[in-house]
Amino acid sequence: MSTIAAISTAIGNAGVGIVRLSGEDAFEIIKKIFSPKLIDIKPNMIKYGHIVSGEEIIDEVLVSFFKAPKSFTMENTCEINSHGGSIVMKKILELCLKNGAELAEPGEFTKRAFLNGRIDLSQAEAIIDVINAKTDREAKASMKQLNGELSKKLAEVRKIVMDILVDIEASIDYPEYDVEEVTNNKTLETLTTIEKEINKLKKTFDNGKIIKEGIKTAIIGRPNAGKSSLLNAILKEERAIVTDIEGTTRDTIEEFIQIDGIPVQIIDTAGIRKTDNKVEKIGINKSMEAVENADLVIAIIDGSKELKEEDKEILNIAKEKKSIILINKTDKEIVLNKEEIEREVGDKEIIFVSALNKVGIDKIYNKISEMYSFNEINIDDSVTITNERHKQAIINMKNCIDNARRAINENMPIDIITINITDILEEIGKITGEGVSEDIINEIFKKFCLGK
Repeated sequence: MSTIAAISTAIGNAGVGIVRLSGEDAFEIIKKIFSPKLIDIKPNMIKYGHIVSGEEIIDEVLVSFFKAPKSFTMENTCEINSHGGSIVMKKILELCLKNGAELAEPGEFTKRAFLNGRIDLSQAEAIIDVINAKTDREAKASMKQLNGELSKKLAEVRKIVMDILVDIEASIDYPEYDVEEVTNNKTLETLTTIEKEINKLKKTFDNGKIIKEGIKTAIIGRPNAGKSSLLNAILKEERAIVTDIEGTTRDTIEEFIQIDGIPVQIIDTAGIRKTDNKVEKIGINKSMEAVENADLVIAIIDGSKELKEEDKEILNIAKEKKSIILINKTDKEIVLNKEEIEREVGDKEIIFVSALNKVGIDKIYNKISEMYSFNEINIDDSVTITNERHKQAIINMKNCIDNARRAINENMPIDIITINITDILEEIGKITGEGVSEDIINEIFKKFCLGK
């Protein structure tokens, strides 16, 4: 494969920037642009010097050398640690390209680590999850996968499946011993063992989805109910514009917070009411779309005013979703009748708050944590599935087990049973990368940043 190069750190002003090269000619390219002249490059060493273009000094650098196969990509690899200015790093990258390197595609360094056998596909996917982690819990779950915990579990399942296939093969090769019934009974028992392991992984996905994607939470209410003030109180910053003028918010505003280490996406929406204003109507349509896609709805009602028909419409929307009802503006005289709210929403949680004075905000946090059992989400003792692609492969494994069991119970030909059991191995391969199509691999690595 060609030698590739890319800037591996974020573009911008920083103390240090890194330009990475990987490939057979990585050392030779560095020799052409490094001063003093490199005579003998030893692996796992760092050299101090300058990157030069002819007589011109581009930057003062430290260059790390990793000789194949003892590198991230299992190829000869160099990392040029320069000053973090964007102009400097671009000039160094241009020099690398001018002297024989090719510009790396997004994720190509990690892709080479996968193709060269250093990591499997599930570990490669974990790298982008570590980079994009929004909370400590998500980073921890991703690191467990990067360290191969999922791969080890799947290797155990693969070994059990291979043992089944060996037994079946033996019964085919030695039919005179009439061991088919014994083999079928043993296979059924072993399939049950595999199913238990598969179900353990499948059950972790709901928690894994929460850890990775968080809880999408839409704040809804009529104009001036206090939605933007609530957003600001939750974020502890003046993120949204707050005025006494109704209909100030015309678009959704989205931000993330953490509650007990779980990401919660807070979406402030436009006030929902009947209006002839074309721009406001667009905002209200976006509000309804946000509600439709939300995991949780926080309906906020102005407690300093009598319940209006618009409020009842808001409560009716919240009633159909997983929701929390807030009676806002406790800093004023509350004239709203709580019992009237309860008649509208049934057993939904009702919390009194003052978004303006940031009173009652902790109660919201606690209720969200309670509703989704955040404290019960434990990633310390088990592998947690956070990837939708992995989940689908695990569901397919369960279907393969059901098909194999049905084939045995219906006394179908041994070839059919074998196909169903072999399909389990194919689904494992979809997760670890064995036998995965090039299109799927390319699609996965497109999600990576340049230089990783």
